[in-house]
Amino acid sequence: MKSKITKKFEELKKFDKRALITYITAGDPDIKDTEKLIYAMERAGADIVELGIPYSDPLADGPVIQRAAQRALKKNVNIDDIFDMVKEVRKNTQLPLAFLMYYNSILRYGINKFIEKCKDVGMDGLIVADLPLEERKEFKDLLKNTGVDLIPLVAPTSRERIKMIVEDASGFIYCVSSLGVTGTRSSFSTELKDFMDLVRSYTDVPTAIGFGISGTEAIRELKDYSDGLIVGSAIIKKIEEGLEYGTHLEKVEEFVKELKSAFK
Repeated sequence: MKSKITKKFEELKKFDKRALITYITAGDPDIKDTEKLIYAMERAGADIVELGIPYSDPLADGPVIQRAAQRALKKNVNIDDIFDMVKEVRKNTQLPLAFLMYYNSILRYGINKFIEKCKDVGMDGLIVADLPLEERKEFKDLLKNTGVDLIPLVAPTSRERIKMIVEDASGFIYCVSSLGVTGTRSSFSTELKDFMDLVRSYTDVPTAIGFGISGTEAIRELKDYSDGLIVGSAIIKKIEEGLEYGTHLEKVEEFVKELKSAFK
């Protein structure tokens, strides 16, 4: 069963286009605005949206995403709230959606229950930041025939393990642009192209670069390196900028439009 993520990449490839993948933290600034932000980003041209599930100890997240998680947790947003919100979103759009989360959240919720809920509400992908390679096969087996992709992360430090990590991958490969935590960066390593070439030598699954893509300049620099680019912290900064005056929806929509225009 092809997921909506796979279909989206196939559709873009026909026109030699790249995917703009945007990230927000579910529940930031509140669960209702998360739904509105998804629609705003879709209007602005986002091809896929990643929803971060807030977690109290996000090891791979930089300060911007940590603050977003704290705002969501202060509103007592939980996984069931997020599932309910996705169910509402599915009444209005079939935009591909993926969760980005930590494995402990799934374990606490219950693996089988979590996967069943993903299928029921129409989620399309899972990016589990700390899922051990050794436990991935069992988890992936449970996702068979659900239409939900298990999207692997590979980093420059993964070199010896890349082949194993991308084996039987679906959806796309999340390629971490550099070492460290998430956040915006002013430049990217010249070794990034070599890293992307190495990833592609092991798989035909689409690749997307994330971590540190802060604006149109970075998109122009990196758009030919992969099948998609992921922007997260820079979008959350726009939410923060607009919170005081309630202009965060407009700021995010305008920013995503700018990002989309840089792909041309």
